[in-house]
Amino acid sequence: MSAIPCTLMRGGTSKGAYFLAEDLPADPAERDDLLLRIMGSPDPRQIDGIGGAHPLTSKVAVVSVSQRPDVDVDYLFLQVAVDEAAVSDKQNCGNLLAGVGPFAVEQGLVKAGDPETTVRIRMVNSDSVAVATFATPGGRVRYAGDTAISGVPGTASPIYLDFADTEGSATGALLPTGRIRDVIDGIEVTCIDNGMPVVVAEASAFGLTGHESVADLAADEDLRDRIQSLRLQAGRLMGLGDVSNASVPKTTLVAPARDGGVISTRTFIPLRVHDSIGVLGAVTVATALVIEGAVGHDLAALPAPGAPMAIEHPTGRLEVLVELDGPPERPTVRRSSLVRTARKLFDGRVHPRHA
Repeated sequence: MSAIPCTLMRGGTSKGAYFLAEDLPADPAERDDLLLRIMGSPDPRQIDGIGGAHPLTSKVAVVSVSQRPDVDVDYLFLQVAVDEAAVSDKQNCGNLLAGVGPFAVEQGLVKAGDPETTVRIRMVNSDSVAVATFATPGGRVRYAGDTAISGVPGTASPIYLDFADTEGSATGALLPTGRIRDVIDGIEVTCIDNGMPVVVAEASAFGLTGHESVADLAADEDLRDRIQSLRLQAGRLMGLGDVSNASVPKTTLVAPARDGGVISTRTFIPLRVHDSIGVLGAVTVATALVIEGAVGHDLAALPAPGAPMAIEHPTGRLEVLVELDGPPERPTVRRSSLVRTARKLFDGRVHPRHA
C-alpha cells in the first residue's frame, strides 16, 4: 500500500487518524503493523509519521457500516503507542468518539439530516452503544460553533453524546472487584468501570493536594512507581490480568474542587500524567462520586440529582451527567451523557513508512 485514504480529526481533547475499515488490512496483525508505520512508532517524536508524540495524539478510529440493525456504524478504537511497537484495542476512547458521527456522514456511511443528524455508534472495544447528535444544516456537517471545551482553543459546534451499556465495558461489571472499596498498598481505592476501567484514590493518600501541576507530578518518579504498583494489583483484582503492558486501568487521584466544580482530578494514562481527563474516564469517575461509600464521594460537592457534574482537571473542567438505579450496594447505570466538539483537520491520503 503506497497511500491510504485518511482523515485527521480532533475529537474532544484528543487527535487521531480516522479510517474506513475497508481501507485497512482485515488481518489485525497486518493492520497494526501498518498503523505503526503510519503514525511513526516506535519513536518518541514519531518524526516519520503523523502521530503527535503523545498518547492523546497517537490514536486511530476505524469506522464501518454496522451489521447490527439497531446501530448505524461500528467504531473500533486503537491506541498506538508512541515509543514502542504496540497497538492496543483494550479500551474505548470517548474523545475520538466525538468525531465518528461527522466522519460517518462525510464518508457517506450515514445520510445527513437537516438541521441535525443522530448517529448510533457501536463502540467495538466494549460492544456498547453511544448516540451522537450534531448539527448538519442543509445536510452538511457544521464544525463551527460557540461551544467551548476545556483544553481546546476557541469554540466549535456541540456534539451531544449519550452512552448506553457502558457499565463494565472491559471488566464485565461496574464494580469489578465486587466491592465499593478495596485497599491496595495501604491505600483505599474504588475500582470502577463505566466505559473505562479506573482506579480512584484520594490524592491525600499519596501526600498530595490533588492540585499539583502536570509537570510536577510527571517529575515525581516515586509517585510513578507507586501508581504502577497500585494499577498492577488493581488490574488483577478487576479481572484484567497482567496489565504491565496495557493502557488500562487508568488511575485518577481526586481532591476537593477549588474552581467551582464537583471534584478535582489528576489522571495517569497509565503512567503519563493526563493534561485533562478522558471522556469515559470522567464518566467513570463521576459514577464513583455518586456511589455512597466510594472513594471521592465524601469529597465531592455533588449537585442536585439529574444535574451535570463539573469534573475539574489540570486544564479546566468537563461536565458529565450520570444517573444510577438500584440499591446503594449494587448500583446500575441508567444514563451517562456529555457534550464534546470535534473538527476535521485534513482529508486525503497518508503514505506509510516502508516496512
